[in-house]
Amino acid sequence: MKFIAQTIPEIILIQPKVHGDTRGYFVETFRQDLFEQAVGHPVSFVQDNESKSSYGVLRGLHYQLPPYAQSKLVRVITGSVLDIAVDIRIGSPTFGQHVAVELSEENKHQVFVPRGFAHGFVVLSETATFAYKVDNYYSPECDRGLAFDDKQLNIDWKIDKSKLQLSKKDTQQVAFAELKSGFDYQTNYYA
Repeated sequence: MKFIAQTIPEIILIQPKVHGDTRGYFVETFRQDLFEQAVGHPVSFVQDNESKSSYGVLRGLHYQLPPYAQSKLVRVITGSVLDIAVDIRIGSPTFGQHVAVELSEENKHQVFVPRGFAHGFVVLSETATFAYKVDNYYSPECDRGLAFDDKQLNIDWKIDKSKLQLSKKDTQQVAFAELKSGFDYQTNYYA
């Protein structure tokens, strides 16, 4: 496995080694010891989630407030998505910046999105099956989000806005300027 820090170094792109032949392929998608070495701290995933969505479905930008903040390890099983992580840590040198990575069944890449980041994705293929591990359980009281189309964030979702499909919740998220993330850059949320 290769672990590659992105322009925001806490976001890690993971490129697993794929072993394939005429019968198909084998890939190791997660290995705790190598993963923790790459991210620099322990992460205990407690739940696996999976969603299936059609072209243009945009889910995000979501996060949970402390003490129910979540890290995510995300990947695509079928199809392709554009995956986005936005730094919402107050005082961070990359506050308000984002990383965009295409994840697909072909490239088998994964992205680690740590606590302190809002996360979302849009489906680029006809359908996509998206899977992710989280290190904390869902908390409706701590569930928050940002407007996907906030001009200050300047995210290119790679799909015309008229073709996007969003939940009612995701059409009503707050602007970045109204963010009250609960995350401070100097705080270690893994201690």
